[in-house]
Amino acid sequence: MKLIDTHCHLDFDELVRDRDGVLARAKAAGVARMITICTEIEKFPAIAAIAEGVDEVFCSVGTHPNHAQDEREFLAQEIAELARHPKCVAIGEAGLDYHYKRAPRDMAQRVFRAHVEAARISKLPLVIHSRDSDADMADILEKEFSKAPFKALLHCFTSSRELAERALALGLYISFSGVVTFKSAAELRETAAFVPLDRMLIETDAPFLAPVPHRGKTNEPAYVADTLRVLAEVKGMTPEALAEITTANALKLFDKMPALSA
Repeated sequence: MKLIDTHCHLDFDELVRDRDGVLARAKAAGVARMITICTEIEKFPAIAAIAEGVDEVFCSVGTHPNHAQDEREFLAQEIAELARHPKCVAIGEAGLDYHYKRAPRDMAQRVFRAHVEAARISKLPLVIHSRDSDADMADILEKEFSKAPFKALLHCFTSSRELAERALALGLYISFSGVVTFKSAAELRETAAFVPLDRMLIETDAPFLAPVPHRGKTNEPAYVADTLRVLAEVKGMTPEALAEITTANALKLFDKMPALSA
């Protein structure tokens, strides 16, 4: 069983302290690939260096909405140019976060739109962060798709079924994290049951949101297997069957990554 953790943060201190152990445990759990996600473009060189040093690790480039006010606004062409790095397979994570309100909404939306354009230019998928912003997110996505299409996924999905439906109608993928394993996440599991298998991805968002039975601990890529097991139950299939599907989906979306060896 080969898994792909489509979203983790190997540059965050909690994982840096034991990176060799994190990578070894991921391999033992069947995690064949990890995408370490950029949250500040100014830190991209360090994130790219992690990917350069480990065959199984790839990366993205982008500004998280909670950092939109922390660094200068990069032009779409600049972001796309950085994404030419051979191990960079995505743009983002970028999007909207109205929960923490760390950036003015107009700034966050402007930065998000720049990343949308970078995804178009680079032809790489856009990794979208959306929290407490369903209506604006759906509206922006629909308006941007009306201009020109681009590849994208909603990562660590915890939003409404309506946003899922509107995103799926545009061809987006939806990724589930350990949140779907939480006892309080019955509604999210109902959404997961609704999402078509060919649009579903899995992730950890490590070091955050460790799935049951690791909740409260530092999350790491190996734990993506626990999220997979719960999603397999929701879908009424074996973990092995769902692993094959989600891994194929990840390779299709992040198509700059080479195919897995047999």
